Amino acid sequence: MIAKMSITKPLKKLASAIILDLDGTLLNTDGVVSNVLRVLLVKHGKQWDGREAHRILGKTPLEAAAVVVEDYELPCTADEFVLQIAPMFSDQMCKIKALPGANRLIKHMHGHGVPLALASNSSRANVETKITHHQGWKESFSVIIGADEVKIGKPSPEIFLEAAKRLNIEPSSGLVIEDSIPGVIAGKAAGMQVVAVPSLPKQSHLYTTADEIIDSLFDLQPEKWGLPPFEDWIEGTLPLEPWYIGGPVIKGYGRGSKVLGIPTANLSTEGYLEILLEYPSGVYFGWAGLSIRGVYKMVMSIGWNPYFNNPEKTIEPWLLHDFDEDFYGEELRLVVVGYIRPQVNFPSLDSLIEKIHEDRKIAGKALELPLYSKYRDDPYLTSPLQNDH
Repeated sequence: MIAKMSITKPLKKLASAIILDLDGTLLNTDGVVSNVLRVLLVKHGKQWDGREAHRILGKTPLEAAAVVVEDYELPCTADEFVLQIAPMFSDQMCKIKALPGANRLIKHMHGHGVPLALASNSSRANVETKITHHQGWKESFSVIIGADEVKIGKPSPEIFLEAAKRLNIEPSSGLVIEDSIPGVIAGKAAGMQVVAVPSLPKQSHLYTTADEIIDSLFDLQPEKWGLPPFEDWIEGTLPLEPWYIGGPVIKGYGRGSKVLGIPTANLSTEGYLEILLEYPSGVYFGWAGLSIRGVYKMVMSIGWNPYFNNPEKTIEPWLLHDFDEDFYGEELRLVVVGYIRPQVNFPSLDSLIEKIHEDRKIAGKALELPLYSKYRDDPYLTSPLQNDH
């Protein structure tokens, strides 16, 4: 199937407020949940393998516990499992990071006076605790609702209808942003417009009831819904707080030079699984340092590459320089400074190659700007690997 990862249906009504889910939409909770489940299941002689992640996504804690207890045949009830996991999860709440684009979205909308609400399948107390670790969040939301404040959580529309009531808006004027299928179902059942930001990789086809499907919050275009547009894009690029990744260059799928005519320098994802989980798939750019060659401009993709349908999420940088030889095994350091676009599928190989070269032009030009060029001298690009950020 050839489909763009950002899918939009005709708009029905412009929005006057935004109602956001928390876990998986604004906060990268999945990694912490998996770590806690891994530890707890070991105590029961079981091993968490993530196979039920899709079944607990968007559920209330008790519903999620019931799934785990049943599937792993644990010698306890769902209520008892919740009591076991709650203190362990509470200890980890301060470690839950905001997802890329979350702070930007909240700050932008609050700064423009757009009413914001949080509607979560977690308890109100749990929601309040999580957001206290993120500066400026609590005061940015006019309304905060937990699942324990309504009779039935998502996929029931009750929590979104209650949010609209407290915001003093018609449900049809609300824009819901959700990562889970139960959340999308609930938002649509409430009569609201819904933007889905799927937490499940390569599963966008399951979210087709949403009005729009985007890869990440970077790709949200508020103006589509009559809301204030972001004004931080510069010459086709979105500036990011720099992030760092490095390692030896490895052999990839063998299609960069042979199929695309574009010699990518694939990096091993070993040791960078958290970064892969944290950062959405897409096309990024920045600076690359080779231990014995120098520093170069680079553009790179992170993700599954929809055209080739990679089985794993990969990191594929393209150093914007003509090299006379391969450099497999050499130490490569990357400073990623900006975002260009989501990964999308293409109707043909030629159209994919054309887009990649367009990405190169955008990145090459942007990296001349002082905003980005200053990172060329980042010491990380030439420092030993053991001094990783």
